[in-house]
Amino acid sequence: MMQNLSTAEILRWQLEAGVDETIGNVPVNRFEQAPPPKAPMATAKSKEVPTRPAQHSVEKPKSPQGPVVAEQLLHGTCEIAAAAGSVDALKQALLDYDGCTLKKTATSLVFGDGNPKAKIVFVGEAPGAEEDRQGVPFVGPGGQLLDRMLASIGLDRTQVYIANTVFWRPPGNRTPTPAETTLCMPFIERLMELIDPEILVTLGGPAAKSMLAETSGVGRLRGKWFSYATAKLPRPLQATVLFHPDYLIQSPAHKREAWQDLLMIRDRLEST
Repeated sequence: MMQNLSTAEILRWQLEAGVDETIGNVPVNRFEQAPPPKAPMATAKSKEVPTRPAQHSVEKPKSPQGPVVAEQLLHGTCEIAAAAGSVDALKQALLDYDGCTLKKTATSLVFGDGNPKAKIVFVGEAPGAEEDRQGVPFVGPGGQLLDRMLASIGLDRTQVYIANTVFWRPPGNRTPTPAETTLCMPFIERLMELIDPEILVTLGGPAAKSMLAETSGVGRLRGKWFSYATAKLPRPLQATVLFHPDYLIQSPAHKREAWQDLLMIRDRLEST
């Protein structure tokens, strides 16, 4: 059947099936066993070399270059983020930053959207495909639902700020690795310091884990208030956890709980 389709029709079928990246021109059979490596052939010269190691030779211990380099990279990242004196400067720092490998596969930087002087900030986990194309967080179906959720309590994007803990889309919308999240964390922390809001709302469990160090599910975290602080925030922020809009699309039964949480956020925002 596929042989009767044109190239454009095949590509359209692949897009509808969820294929959004091309890794290579030829498919790779991951189940095919690689041939065993050939043993090196001994030469006459090698036979003449004594096998006994030279006396007084001491093998030098290998230094853990991986952890050392990672620590140096994180230290440099913290210095870059701390040097930003404004939200615009922080965005430019991320545009110039090459420490996170996600930048190499992403189409664009997805920094933030909204009012940099907002009293409330919403933080999700990572951009998706539509966000990667537009360079703006929460513009896909989940973002459209978030806009309606904000409107239900009298807010819009001119009154809030929206960001993610990771600023580039992971390939294939996979979960960001701990290393990728760690390298982006100094920037999101500096963003919170520069905006200095009254309330932080994390969207989904991964964002709650990264920002609040809470590992429980959203079902147990929602409806409660936590404290968020960094070294340069003048005072701890009031923080709470909300179901991620993408999750609410897949599990609409939880929208009633999300509505209760939104009313709680609205009341706390009005009292600040």
